[in-house]
Amino acid sequence: MSFADSLQVAGFRTAWKLVCRLPESAAYGLFERIADATYKRGGKSVERMRSNYATVRPELSDGELDALVRNGIRSYMRYWCDAFRLSVHSPEELAERMRLTGADEQARAIVGRGEPIILFLGHMGNWDLAGAWSTTYFAPVTTVAERLKPEELFGEFLAFRESLGMTILPLTGGDNTYGRLVDALDAGGFVPLLSDRDLTSNGVEVRLLGHRIKAATGPARLALDTGAALFPLAITYEPVPGRAAQRVVAHFGDRVIVPDGDRSDQVRAMTQQCVDALGDVIRQRTEDWHMMQRIFLDDFDSGLQERR
Repeated sequence: MSFADSLQVAGFRTAWKLVCRLPESAAYGLFERIADATYKRGGKSVERMRSNYATVRPELSDGELDALVRNGIRSYMRYWCDAFRLSVHSPEELAERMRLTGADEQARAIVGRGEPIILFLGHMGNWDLAGAWSTTYFAPVTTVAERLKPEELFGEFLAFRESLGMTILPLTGGDNTYGRLVDALDAGGFVPLLSDRDLTSNGVEVRLLGHRIKAATGPARLALDTGAALFPLAITYEPVPGRAAQRVVAHFGDRVIVPDGDRSDQVRAMTQQCVDALGDVIRQRTEDWHMMQRIFLDDFDSGLQERR
């Protein structure tokens, strides 16, 4: 590991310990100040969030868009403060920090019968807190995580999430990740997957709020291969009176219908159903969509044209 990587890992560990020791109000106040400083400084990630928000919310004025981006950075930093402080939450505190809505009763009934379930998640809200809550109160979680660099930092995240009761498989460099997900579902498992941005170059083209993206096909393919129920899930925040920490809200969309057609058509249609459900929530709670990378295909096409 390089010296720069060693400093990064050491800084991460120090921040983790510090944030866990701070009172709740001080910890979240600190991260809000970091968010505001990040917003003012700008940079590629902030500008990409602005571009993505402008695409899905074209009706906003420049001032309204600025305010939305600032709140988006605050929401993103709230996610990190939540993640650092997860290890100090009791099961009772986890229950207070989570609320389910939408088609959650149907999902609960499926889990209650010991049947498998797959969730198509977007990069929204706090999926780590939702995963910790699910493992405690819903069903044990098996999911996939993108490898971070340096490797030691990925190992820290992996160990942390597994300490919360989740089984984490690496997106790349692992041993038959897809097959292990199939095995988990065949055993009645619960598999939530971040899927609104394809990270494998094998995604399917769909439309998010009218704009072309490539979304991951894993949830749809797993549902077809195992017969597991598939639901879209959008995670947002809501204020809690008298608390610095906010409640995480998990919005269950309707169970995805398996359409007629060949497999490729089924995968595309099922993925589009999921993206449509996420899009409805993204339009309503745009600031909780932490998309700071390119996602819209027109942006990729523009980048190619600029380099020519």
